[in-house]
Amino acid sequence: MCNIWKNPSDLSEEFSPSLLKKLPRLHFANITGGEPTIREDLDEIIRTVQLKADRIVISSSGWFEDRILDLAKRYPSTGFRISIEGMSEKNDSLRGRAGGFDRGLRVLLGLRRLGVKDIGFGITISNNNSQDMLSLYELAKELKLEFATAAFHNSYYFHKNDNVITNQSKVVEDLQELTTRLLSEPHPKSWFRAYFNMGLINYVQGNKRLLPCRAGTENFFIDPRGNVLPCNGMEMDKWYADMGNLHDHDDFSSLWNSEKAAQVRCSVAGCPKNCWMVGTVAPVIKQYMRHVALWVLEHKLKSLLHRFVAADAMPPCLSCDSQSQIDT
Repeated sequence: MCNIWKNPSDLSEEFSPSLLKKLPRLHFANITGGEPTIREDLDEIIRTVQLKADRIVISSSGWFEDRILDLAKRYPSTGFRISIEGMSEKNDSLRGRAGGFDRGLRVLLGLRRLGVKDIGFGITISNNNSQDMLSLYELAKELKLEFATAAFHNSYYFHKNDNVITNQSKVVEDLQELTTRLLSEPHPKSWFRAYFNMGLINYVQGNKRLLPCRAGTENFFIDPRGNVLPCNGMEMDKWYADMGNLHDHDDFSSLWNSEKAAQVRCSVAGCPKNCWMVGTVAPVIKQYMRHVALWVLEHKLKSLLHRFVAADAMPPCLSCDSQSQIDT
């Protein structure tokens, strides 16, 4: 699903953690990769970012158990998400390393033993692993861990342009079942995750995004060389643009408010992709809360009666033109 491992960044070009001192105040920061625990300066990165962000989550495969647990001891308020792509055999096959599932699970249990609160795992749905998604959901629920879903995407950053879900009917069926189970839970957070998973169904089917993309306005991505981009889901042959390099600016605001950044924001609305990734979706859900909450409440009530989410439960898509009517 991702070829970053075949295309590692050049160590001589990677920014030093001190560059992150230029970051503005953030509600949330996700430190991701590839595999972020490979970086020898990850400790300094966390130490710098925690002064800027209200919440930090590190995304990892969980392969380097000792490194992760050591970080958790030093930074107990940091969150961790371990990527697991299926049950033992399926995960290890998709990730190409025997024992990966066991390591990931041991890391999660170790983090919980240390008292880390913000922990969980997530699956990237590709071909033929959506059935395992349901088993992983039940495992997460039993262990009282967060559970996140994604569908694989093509991206310049992932070095992939051939990710296509070929068994759509099975994936859609399993995502509908997951949505039904989420709506049956007593926690409102799970109901909103149900909405997100309906968006994944919509994405898998190749339809227009349920909500407008506000990448470059509500969120941004910094690549290993210090380039600031609206997101990491762009494809070179479709559309790619950066807002500037943080090395070239005295502070983040001068980059963020530059003419180049403004041009990129204007281009986002015309992006030909229909990505549905949590990094760009979660901020927009909050912005369109009234619209999303109406769907959530309606289908929570239906779940109390029928406990089933049908294909016709798909939320209506909103265009950017609807923003002034929906924002609260």
